[in-house]
Amino acid sequence: MKSILVIGIGRFGRHLCIDLAENGNDVMAVDENEENLEDLLPVVTSAKIGDCTKEDVLKSFGVRNFDICFVCIGTNFQSSLEVTSLLKDLGAPYVISKATRDIQAKFLLKNGADEVVYPDRDIAKRIAIKVSANHVYDYLELGDYSIYEIQPLDEWVGKSIREMNFRVKYNANILGIKQHGETEMLPDADHVFQKEEHLMLIGKKADIDRILKRL
Repeated sequence: MKSILVIGIGRFGRHLCIDLAENGNDVMAVDENEENLEDLLPVVTSAKIGDCTKEDVLKSFGVRNFDICFVCIGTNFQSSLEVTSLLKDLGAPYVISKATRDIQAKFLLKNGADEVVYPDRDIAKRIAIKVSANHVYDYLELGDYSIYEIQPLDEWVGKSIREMNFRVKYNANILGIKQHGETEMLPDADHVFQKEEHLMLIGKKADIDRILKRL
């Protein structure tokens, strides 16, 4: 469990607070607008109204005591920049700031952000990959590697992972098997592929793309 501060409760900030709380974290949500906080009151540990571009407001939260501080201000980049810088000046150990463009990310990193996220861009990319390839049911990018949820190739059905020598032949690993609403993680090498199941493959994009072209 971590102690997390989320500043800026727009669409992204709201979903972030809910997901963080559901994963057992202590979450403080902060926004200038009281209405943005009302539906989060039953979910988060605490909610505060305040202008976080003011140093005394941030000081009152004791930002150095949070494991992670998120800056999710989406409509005013200048405010996002100021809050990011103030958080680091006040001793916040790890600051993650939201950006919509690369130029914003560069300024945020120069002004103290430890990490920058692009939620809108990442969601758009994920959807684009899902709808552009045949039989891709989900997609997640992890640095140089990606996880794809796909159906097995017809030529795999009835054969085992061991028989296929899967890892060597395709330079990819099977992270999990999804079937009938259940997911089996790290399946045994003797697992036999079935037509109706979904495979969660992890590998480099170029290697997975070679499989996708055959679906």
